[in-house]
Amino acid sequence: MREIKYDDIVEAVANLCKQACCIVTPDMKEAFRSAAVKEISPLGKDIISKIIQNGKIAEEKHMPICQDTGMSVVFLEVGQDVHVIGGYIEDAINDGIAKGYTEGYLRKSVVNEPIYERKNTGDNTPAVINTRIIKGDKIRIKVAPKGFGSENKSMLKMLVPADGLEGVKKLFLEAVKYAGPNSCPPLVIGVGIGGTMDKAALLAKIAAVREVDSKNPDPRYAKLEDELLELANKTGVGPQGLGGITTALKVNVEWYPTHIAGLPVAININCHAARHASIEL
Repeated sequence: MREIKYDDIVEAVANLCKQACCIVTPDMKEAFRSAAVKEISPLGKDIISKIIQNGKIAEEKHMPICQDTGMSVVFLEVGQDVHVIGGYIEDAINDGIAKGYTEGYLRKSVVNEPIYERKNTGDNTPAVINTRIIKGDKIRIKVAPKGFGSENKSMLKMLVPADGLEGVKKLFLEAVKYAGPNSCPPLVIGVGIGGTMDKAALLAKIAAVREVDSKNPDPRYAKLEDELLELANKTGVGPQGLGGITTALKVNVEWYPTHIAGLPVAININCHAARHASIEL
């Protein structure tokens, strides 16, 4: 049994928060460079160049890429042969979020209750924590700050098997058009298919923070990713909604077995920053 200290998790999460909010990932940088070359709209090209410039300034000055530093979504994978000493692991995650958002002067955007009070918690906690038990003696943590300009445009629908692939594409296009300029395109879009209602939503969230230079290992779904990306870019929404062929940089699809009577589909929209940072302890 391997031991990992509570305080080490706190420090790791705090650093991930600051990194995710201030540093564009290498795959996204390359995606922007490629999009700047391919975009045919002069205004679209200019917008993408400004997105690239914004990322450089944020990294150099260690300032947030965007003023909306999001609600912290955490993907936590805990090895079955790990023992956390010094406290409860979810408390460590939330203490790390609070530390990172306070030290990094990142905007605190979480309210304590959704309808009646809506009082800011003051430290961006609690995080939304998705936990998996995995083999081995490591802990893997991915922090993905999720702004709500994009989150608000996400969709979930319980299709039926008869809707099939065309039903999935129809819902996807509906989501892209609904997002329009409001989610700060060019977008990274996660699509979750299968499982149950909650599983499809989780799959879409996982897909939305997958690297843009990755492919689904199943060639059928890798092909679907390309087809959906083409559909998104044919809408003409373009960078920041001002027209062009770069409405999305990438569409990632994740799937899971489902019931004979069901076809759950979730679309999770990510803005052009598609922020995330990971560590293995």
